[in-house]
Amino acid sequence: MPIQILSDHLISQIAAGEVVERPAAVLKELIENSLDAQCQHLLIDVEHGGIKQLRVRDDGEGIPAAQLALALTRHATSKVASLADLEAVTTLGFRGEALPSIAAVSRLTLTSHAKNGDGSAWTLAGAADGQRDAPRPAVHPPGTSVEVRDLFFNIPARRKFLRTAKTEFEHVQQVVRRLALARPDLGVHLRHEGRTVLELAPLGTDPTALLPRIAQLLGEPFAAQALRLDAAAGELHVQGWVLRPAFARSQPDQQFFYVNGRMVRDKVVLHAVRQAFSDVLHHGRHPAYVLFLTLPPRQVDVNVHPAKSEVRFRHSRQIHDFLLHELHKRLAQGTLNLPVAPPAIAPARAPAPTIAPTVAAPAVVNAPAAAPRQVNDERVRYQFAQAFQQPPAIAPAAAPPLEPAATLAPAPLGVALAQLNGVYLLAQTAAGLVIVDIHAAHERIGYERLKTAWLAGQIARQALLLPVTVPVSRPEAEVLTSHSAWLQRLGLVIDRIGIEQVLVREVPVLLQHTDIKRLVADVLADLAATGYSTGVEEALHAVLATLACHSAVRAQRQLTLPEMNALLHEMTTVARIDQCNHGRPTWIVIEQRELDRWFARGR
Repeated sequence: MPIQILSDHLISQIAAGEVVERPAAVLKELIENSLDAQCQHLLIDVEHGGIKQLRVRDDGEGIPAAQLALALTRHATSKVASLADLEAVTTLGFRGEALPSIAAVSRLTLTSHAKNGDGSAWTLAGAADGQRDAPRPAVHPPGTSVEVRDLFFNIPARRKFLRTAKTEFEHVQQVVRRLALARPDLGVHLRHEGRTVLELAPLGTDPTALLPRIAQLLGEPFAAQALRLDAAAGELHVQGWVLRPAFARSQPDQQFFYVNGRMVRDKVVLHAVRQAFSDVLHHGRHPAYVLFLTLPPRQVDVNVHPAKSEVRFRHSRQIHDFLLHELHKRLAQGTLNLPVAPPAIAPARAPAPTIAPTVAAPAVVNAPAAAPRQVNDERVRYQFAQAFQQPPAIAPAAAPPLEPAATLAPAPLGVALAQLNGVYLLAQTAAGLVIVDIHAAHERIGYERLKTAWLAGQIARQALLLPVTVPVSRPEAEVLTSHSAWLQRLGLVIDRIGIEQVLVREVPVLLQHTDIKRLVADVLADLAATGYSTGVEEALHAVLATLACHSAVRAQRQLTLPEMNALLHEMTTVARIDQCNHGRPTWIVIEQRELDRWFARGR
């Protein structure tokens, strides 16, 4: 075929394929335009999942009659006038293609009443062939309505890929949920087939106003178990809510991350979140969060995806480390808001400290459990039973002695009452009844102590009698140049011996019996792909977690009340105490009002 210029109508249909894949995508574009018009209320009417009809009415600034036709013209917008504007976009919708693209694959009607106009409303219908009549007078309150009917009626090949009305409406609800979470000050009324499905009253702009909306949209359990996050570093600010890891979900269906108010899915962000949760989340579970990152617009490019669902950060490493640090700290503080230190090992390119001398033999051996210290009149001493001995390089310092029972102040987790069936510790607080899983809590305490001791003693390395050759790709071999010092800090000494071969000479002592070839291959692959890797830390933590599990207080062991109180106090000094090494909760509280409800007190 000869080269030819496409018609404007075909160009609009092609553009529609970039931003309009289903009714929910149409709704996203229309709502973003309404938000940019400074609306305070939205009325959304949906029929047949949005396939038959989708109408959005707002009370925003409106569009003057003389500009209605321009709103349906390709590459026409009021939000971008120069390249400088494009580099610092602060609006949600800015491409100027959404309305004409939608009009090219549907029957679209645009009606608007400009607040600063002459007090009249006008309507304009956009034909699928790109033709349109002159605006006509209409009756409409201040604001704008966009009605989209018969989506893809003129493109049967696209229409057949739509799902059932029920499925499409579920996607519509998800879009409404995402945008409503970003704007708690916005009133939203969603109707399907004439029936009200969701009605959200405006709650104001205060950040704490978001929690009631989270309860409405994500459920009361999320709101009840969420941790508040609010942190800043320079021009970066992150705030929002993170679900406690012990209540993580089986699906990644409650992950909402916003950059300057725009909902995005970004691999840098996702990696930072996964790394922050890596030590507190059970396998197969997914974190849940609603987080808002604010930074100068010029530090982020939002024009890298047609649907604006992805962004590109100018300083992605800075964003990654900031999010990792703040999430790690907040998760470590937990419900008790404990003071914690930052991660002991940076994710990559950290300066390499002096490595502990190499040990020549396996350093972890089995040993009889040490008996717990006795309780006497002068001091309450509680020592965790240990089922192993640790090598000198990582032996933990002795725990400070506990205060006498008579002088111990009530812990945030209360005062011990009893032990239930040899498994649970019952404690009383002003809030109600605290129930502690003794083994789970003890396991987390032992695990955190092991990690601290291991890192304080630095990571002891074991020289391999027979170095291991690992075949890798050329980019993976080349990352050794910039990451060898960091890898040595983690206990891995690796040399490049060929274009696509590396040689492993030394490994961490605790990992000498693991599959070294696979571990190194995975770590180098991560570093080559993203510049980050947590493979070594995860492998080390897995070994330490196993040791902590075997050394924890076993079920059916009877504790005295002083021992129980000592455990409650110890729990308030350990990071990430809200959940055990397997992601299960270590303690819960049953509030007094809940107990009263059970027994119908006050009724």
